Amino acid sequence: MNEFYSLVQIDRIADFIRSRSSKQPKVGIILGSGLGALAKSVEFSTTIPYNEIPEWPVSTVIGHQGQLVFGKLEDKDVVVMQGRVHYYEGYSIAQVALPVRVLQRLGIEILFVTNAAGAVNPDFIPGDLMLITDHINMIGMAGLNPLRGPNLNELGVRFPDMSQAYDPAIMAMARKVAGEEKMKLQEGVYISLAGPSFETPADLRFLRIIGVDAVGMSTVPEVIAARHGGTRVLGISGISNKANLDGAIITSHEEVLEAGQILAPKLTTLIRGVLRRL
Repeated sequence: MNEFYSLVQIDRIADFIRSRSSKQPKVGIILGSGLGALAKSVEFSTTIPYNEIPEWPVSTVIGHQGQLVFGKLEDKDVVVMQGRVHYYEGYSIAQVALPVRVLQRLGIEILFVTNAAGAVNPDFIPGDLMLITDHINMIGMAGLNPLRGPNLNELGVRFPDMSQAYDPAIMAMARKVAGEEKMKLQEGVYISLAGPSFETPADLRFLRIIGVDAVGMSTVPEVIAARHGGTRVLGISGISNKANLDGAIITSHEEVLEAGQILAPKLTTLIRGVLRRL
């Protein structure tokens, strides 16, 4: 298991992908649990399964199809990650962030990162989209930061600023799209936990006290790697289940996937609208 990757290793993976696709995407899109339907919208697409890419981490979770899709969306050159890996699957945090590093070496300048998340804010309901305005890196606070190890000076500085992890200008575009489409767009703080167990009611009450609106098991390591390399980020959470602050609700992955069927069309509309404005 790799604890960190050299630029030579990252470039070797990027070179393999270039041998399978000549497209040069400027926008990367990571699709979370149950949200893979957006990839079907990509035109003139080339698909590369993850298991055919050397050293690329392969998802073991239902709802993550596990393939790269290159093509055009709203006349923009994009690469879509149809599924991701998570720390809880047994991968190192460096492996979780590796795909973002590769996409950066392929030339992306903007990353849209999405996830299915549980509501912590009691005002959120399943089916809502939440614009991620900031995050709390809970697993990173415990030492699991994707930048641990030798710094890749060619990509970014040793101590990158994270005061604007999510790009204000792109967030403004998302708000404008939501308004024009008459789509409810919640906003809030996302927290990344290690998983795979869902949170206890006491966990959720604690998270609410510290200012969390939605909780998940992904996204933050990818965003840190993206920002380290100068990539602009838009983050969207699809709220898949209601806040379980009193223990009255049983949470399941099946529920998350079912919510994805409602969320995916909304997410597609929002992302396409932002792409048109880039």
